[in-house]
Amino acid sequence: MHVIARSSAALLALALLSAMPQAHALSKRDQAAVDALDTRMQAAESRYRAGLVKIGNADPAGRTDVDGALEDMEDVLAACVKQKGCSPTTMLAAYKRLLKQNADLASGDEVPEDNEDDGAGSITADVPEAARAAALLSADGQQFVKMVQYNPAVQAGIRRWLTDMRPSLIDSFENYQYLRQTMWPQFQRAGLPEALLFGVMAKESNGRVHSTSRAGAAGPMQFMYNTGIRFGLGPDGSGFDTRYDARASAAAAAEYFNERLGTLNRSIELSLAAYNGGEGRAQRVFNTSGGRNFWDESVYNQFPAETRDYVPMVIAAAWLFLHPKEYGLTMPRVDARPAALRLVKPSSIYELTICLGNGGTREGFMRALRNLNPRYQADQYLPTGTTLAATTRIAGLYGRYCTQGQRAELAHTLVMSDASSAIVRTGPVTPVQAEDVVYEAESAGVGSAGATAAAPVKSKPAKPSKPSTYTVKRGETLTAIAQKFQCDTGDLAKANKLKAPRFAIKPGQKLKLAACDG
Repeated sequence: MHVIARSSAALLALALLSAMPQAHALSKRDQAAVDALDTRMQAAESRYRAGLVKIGNADPAGRTDVDGALEDMEDVLAACVKQKGCSPTTMLAAYKRLLKQNADLASGDEVPEDNEDDGAGSITADVPEAARAAALLSADGQQFVKMVQYNPAVQAGIRRWLTDMRPSLIDSFENYQYLRQTMWPQFQRAGLPEALLFGVMAKESNGRVHSTSRAGAAGPMQFMYNTGIRFGLGPDGSGFDTRYDARASAAAAAEYFNERLGTLNRSIELSLAAYNGGEGRAQRVFNTSGGRNFWDESVYNQFPAETRDYVPMVIAAAWLFLHPKEYGLTMPRVDARPAALRLVKPSSIYELTICLGNGGTREGFMRALRNLNPRYQADQYLPTGTTLAATTRIAGLYGRYCTQGQRAELAHTLVMSDASSAIVRTGPVTPVQAEDVVYEAESAGVGSAGATAAAPVKSKPAKPSKPSTYTVKRGETLTAIAQKFQCDTGDLAKANKLKAPRFAIKPGQKLKLAACDG
């Protein structure tokens, strides 16, 4: 996906491909310009191939050459759409040639170790992504641009995303790269722009699957409970709320937007206003306004301030998703190729996060693992054989650091540590009475006048009895309670008839501690 961060001009150019008239005859000047662009594209392709060779020889200049070559190609594509007689489709063929040339290398790419991400495989893996990005975003960008209005309110939103909210935008993009394979197909099948999906997700949750608002909206797309139920989201019978499932929530959001677009004259702005401010209000405003646009004063002022802010902020995030290069945005590179991770010993997402390390990323893999596995709590211990959704990078690091060895042991120790065990419990303190003090001299029959008092002998305090039940406090999980009373999570769950895999408990619930040692 990092190619997208360098592709705004080129991909916008491709969006115009279908509208370009075909030239029947070119002047010498136009033909010379087309030939020059073709030469530049061939030179960029050659530079890319040479860069791969350098990377294979561990030459640090290779990555610079590869990135520069891709940028050169994008510049050529941007110029091509403005040049009479130039075919962007022909220019895009360079991507396809690179894809075909490096297919074997890409499929044999090995997961690099720790920060060693400069292998040739990590570069060639971007080639198919570049082709997909060009194919998808070209049409997507044109579709989105036609459906929204770019105005000062959107510009103000862009300014906010690029200043105070820049970290949130970057986090959203990074999180989305892990979720894209499950979320984007739902919008694609519904005929909706990917940029809309990203914009809504960035504003609603920043791509944190387990986000829950104070109002009760939940999941990456922040569905309220009743709205979620109407679009097939909610409790699934196992204790899991599918609003937190990225795939299901994206499908529901796509259905919601198509329903709103159908009743609101295909207006994305009004559909977004409905998503945030209520579909009943949006429909009523639309009907009474005679079908005016969201930006019409008579329509705009009928929405609350939150909605008037929400609409341009979503559009601004979507715009930056499509045009990052124009605004100096370089998004983080993420290797999000999917892979299954099968646990060879019991573990939790917390424990995996520690033993996996950062792996060359900024924040490690806890958010990725949580987003990809929404049914599991971070501290929930998962049995051997559990299969987690992961990436090739995560799976490789797991095999190296989490199955055995010092880091695996350290991670387990840290996760199992209980802060409360640091407190020394001595039981109730009983004051020593004078009659309880026994003097060694007296017990030996020595008179008190010449006797030396011996140290008092105290009886050992009785061991406090083990509680038989425990009342769950707010925020506690079954795993944390099991650790507190030094018992196995599974045994505690079985004793209280709690269903796997969530072992759901609630504040105020009384748990039987018969399975614990105390």
